[in-house]
Amino acid sequence: MDNRGFDDDQDLFPFIGTEEGDEEMNAAEVPTIVPVLALRNSILFPTIVIPINIGRDQSIKAINKAQETDKWVAVFSQRDLKEENPSGDDLYEVGTLARILKMLRMPDGSLTAVLRGRQRIRRKALTQTEPFLAGEVELLNYIPPTDPLTFQATIDSVRHSAGRAVELSPNIPTEAKMMLDNIDMPSHLLNFISSNLNAEMNVKQEILETADLGTKANRVLTQLQQELHILEIRDQIENKTRGDIEEQQRQYFLNQQMKAIQEELGDNPNREAVEQLEKRALEKQWPEEVEKVFTREITRLKRMNPQVAEYSVQLSYLEMLLDLPWQDYTEDNFNLKAVAKVLDEDHYGLEKVKDRILSHLAVLKLKGDMKAPILLLLGPPGVGKTSLGKSVAEALGRKYVRMSLGGLHDESEIRGHRKTYIGAMPGRIVQSLKKVGSANPVFILDEIDKVGQSHRGDPSSALLEVLDPEQNTTFHDNYLDLDVDLSKVMFIATANNFSAIQPALRDRMEIINLSGYSAEEKLEIAKRHLVPRQRKDHGIKAKQVKIPVATLKAVISGYTRESGVRSLNRQVGGLMRYAAKQIAMENAEKVEIKPELLEEILGPVKFEREPYRVGKLPGIAVGLAWTQVGGEILYVEASLSPGKGGLTQTGNLGQVMKESAITARSFLKANAEEFDIDMDRIKENDIHIHVPEGATPKDGPSAGITMLSAMASAYTGRPIKPYLAMSGEITLRGRVLPVGGIKEKLLASRRAGMKTVMLSRKNEKNVREIEERYLKGLKIHYVDTMREVLEFALS
Repeated sequence: MDNRGFDDDQDLFPFIGTEEGDEEMNAAEVPTIVPVLALRNSILFPTIVIPINIGRDQSIKAINKAQETDKWVAVFSQRDLKEENPSGDDLYEVGTLARILKMLRMPDGSLTAVLRGRQRIRRKALTQTEPFLAGEVELLNYIPPTDPLTFQATIDSVRHSAGRAVELSPNIPTEAKMMLDNIDMPSHLLNFISSNLNAEMNVKQEILETADLGTKANRVLTQLQQELHILEIRDQIENKTRGDIEEQQRQYFLNQQMKAIQEELGDNPNREAVEQLEKRALEKQWPEEVEKVFTREITRLKRMNPQVAEYSVQLSYLEMLLDLPWQDYTEDNFNLKAVAKVLDEDHYGLEKVKDRILSHLAVLKLKGDMKAPILLLLGPPGVGKTSLGKSVAEALGRKYVRMSLGGLHDESEIRGHRKTYIGAMPGRIVQSLKKVGSANPVFILDEIDKVGQSHRGDPSSALLEVLDPEQNTTFHDNYLDLDVDLSKVMFIATANNFSAIQPALRDRMEIINLSGYSAEEKLEIAKRHLVPRQRKDHGIKAKQVKIPVATLKAVISGYTRESGVRSLNRQVGGLMRYAAKQIAMENAEKVEIKPELLEEILGPVKFEREPYRVGKLPGIAVGLAWTQVGGEILYVEASLSPGKGGLTQTGNLGQVMKESAITARSFLKANAEEFDIDMDRIKENDIHIHVPEGATPKDGPSAGITMLSAMASAYTGRPIKPYLAMSGEITLRGRVLPVGGIKEKLLASRRAGMKTVMLSRKNEKNVREIEERYLKGLKIHYVDTMREVLEFALS
């Protein structure tokens, strides 16, 4: 049952009236026009006495008018509780005629009136709305029950259920049960219980409007049974948990005793921990917002019992706030010549990246402050993308932190979890800043193209805020529930495959392509970096081993075929292990590894430089392909066999390459006479196109002119020129279209020992962007049409 208090114009505690006049009134006793009082969030029932706080000006005037005249007031409940100045349409039509028993004026200008409900009424019309509501009402009488015995049984059930509800309700005084027993009239009992029901307002209004006493008794009993059922369930739960609560109280009492003993002995670790946090906070430089949060949260910590689980969560949160480098910045090294020297010493080549770093520092030196750039180093594995970030940090004088994104599939790894969760942690961005202890480090986001997705969210979308210079000033971490400024952090992302990065993420980064190294660059990298590092890692002194330049060249050409130097580094490590074994077994004091020893140390040569020389047979052409690990040469073989002019394609080819072969064959058939191809040779022979290494899937538009050349060579019997590689797409009209990945393909050509590369003339602009040293030893031949291709390619 309900004994809650109410706000403005609402009853505080309803109780049964005991004064005279409990019987139904005569119409003559009611004045013609009665002031109307709008009651909010409550219903006044007949025979019930309630005190009402009256604060609204309209209600105060109505009560004053009633007090000055005959003390009668018509009380109606509001339909809309939010309406401050209700009109006739905002009030229920059925209410209660009440008498003012007492009225008190409060210091704040409001009134408290004690009203006693007399009889149900219906509003016939409102006669005025200003300055208060007044209207004409009619009295409503109850309809006696048709079955007195059933009605009496229902009343007994109502009385019993109400008594049981009083016993189970801890907030209702026991005197209420005595009042229930002393109420004789059924209508008075029903009104008293209805007034105290914990029911919705519309339910109470429905009970008030019910004229038939039998129906009214049944509705009250139904509501009582529902409330009693809830109270019984709650009582069962309380009884079940009371034993656990008593045990917790016992433990709390013992812990408090232990705490008091520790304080007497001057040993209170919890207090010392809080004092230590406050001491650290005084020395901390952080934003004003963070300081306010810390002060608020440490105040909460002081009020907590150290034994509750939330205490350790709160303590960890405050320690995280103190550990983060909010405004702890390292000074940048503005000696640009020294920075350039460090970058050159650590990495050979990579001129574009070095120039970008120096230009950023130059602007920072002149301006004094600017948002850090978001760089994306894009290139095949092993070209030094990740290690370059470490060199940049060293050159700038900043701290270095690396975060691997490969396989990341949970958005919470970036943004963190809410601290209310069990085992909650900040995101890895915030954790990395805590680990590095600086608010402006060089932050490497490694393998950003390998971020995954799952039902836990899309981490790529969470990275949008991190990598947007316009937004990362207020990066929001869920665990901290605070904004972290990442604008001073220099983010450098690395990736192998540009197309695997989310388009919105690509747009936020400045892309720097690292295509790969030429053989000359690999030689310099091996001499300057790989050999000294591997020698140091294997515990060998410089004077104990000698690796001639000829040996390194043989390793590069015969044992590696990659864009980077990772495989080369492994091969150099193999040479150092051989030298270490010879020295450790005292077979030699100094070891010189000549080219003749490579087969003994590293095994047979893995890559032949000129495998296409196996006989200058017609039908063999060399193409160029782009892969995620750099450029590769691609052999296309074509052979004829007696048949009916069919076309067979093998080598695990994709749809684009199959279509290129069909297009090339159709072009040759259409122009057979021009290229001196016998049509009978085409009709009476099947042609078989094969691209070796059938286990490897191959697809792309780059092999169009390669397939054309191989087919034309097979049909005419004229071999392809030696040392010639080619790349380009073809059309049925005989045009040669441009393709991508030009730099990677040219490097692959040099690694394979090619001398001439044939490309579409529209790729000339791509070749002009490549540094001259990458093209050393290569001749580029440009073509516009497929006729030019065959004229140049066929001997």
